[in-house]
Amino acid sequence: MPTILGQNQYGKAENRVVKITRDGDTHHIKDLNVSVALSGDLDDVHYNGSNANCLPTDTTKNTCFAFAREYGIESAEQYGIHLARHFVDSQPSIHRARIRIEEYSWERIAGSDGNSKFIGADEVKHSFVRKGQETRLAQITYSAEGDGGAKFEVLSGLKDLTVMNSTNSEFWGYIKDKYTTLQEDYDRILATSLSTWWRHNWTSDEQRMPQWEKSYEQSKKHILQAFVETYSLSLQQTLYQMGSRVINNRSEIDEIRFSAPNKHHFRQDLSAFGLENDAKDGAVYYAADRPYGLIEATILRDGCEPHIPVDMTNL
Repeated sequence: MPTILGQNQYGKAENRVVKITRDGDTHHIKDLNVSVALSGDLDDVHYNGSNANCLPTDTTKNTCFAFAREYGIESAEQYGIHLARHFVDSQPSIHRARIRIEEYSWERIAGSDGNSKFIGADEVKHSFVRKGQETRLAQITYSAEGDGGAKFEVLSGLKDLTVMNSTNSEFWGYIKDKYTTLQEDYDRILATSLSTWWRHNWTSDEQRMPQWEKSYEQSKKHILQAFVETYSLSLQQTLYQMGSRVINNRSEIDEIRFSAPNKHHFRQDLSAFGLENDAKDGAVYYAADRPYGLIEATILRDGCEPHIPVDMTNL
């Protein structure tokens, strides 16, 4: 045979699972986009078209919805752990399951003081507006292969978290050659749209499981606080401070990777109109969407090995 089969996986992608939990008149939403990828003893389905070891992708879709109803969605990570464990443990031919989840956040809309008079309720607790900040991410991989038996890898993260510092950022002292036209800047806007994944050191039921919701909220808090509190001489410096802040404050996290496209803001040249446009006076900028600098970095707990793929954050 002139060819052999390499890595392969299959599953149902982008299952839009929305779970409403009712606590009396108060409702709660979990809004997920769930993708399942399975791999294992699947040579025959590729070589011969035999589906004997193939769990239908339609079944994986049904399982996503059934598990949301049967077990609820406490967190994206916990829900993904249930799914990944099920696909591997229930199917002898499936050795590895990867569950990738995007979570869309909603916040409650408060009614007006008089609104309850028109609907006959004391307080509205079932109306929501979609949050316009980041999309939360989770990826759970469960594998029955390898030494030490079955184990999990749990990644959490976010994307499209756009942040800006309108000062306390500089960029100067860089290499200059005959193609360099960029002017040094000692008071610039620093803005980026963050995508990041972080890896938990929880890998099996023998360990104490993290509190996934708290872990996410605290990690995001430390990222934002480090962005605010770092006087930045480069975006690379800021990313390192953000990652270090997370790892130093969250013992359950060993690795974090950032992909940070610069949201460039350049001072507009207004000299043709006899106008100065200095940052110290409150400048006018134009926002350039492309091309953009793309800064990426992994920050690790000392003694830990990297596992997050280097191209994962900007796929």
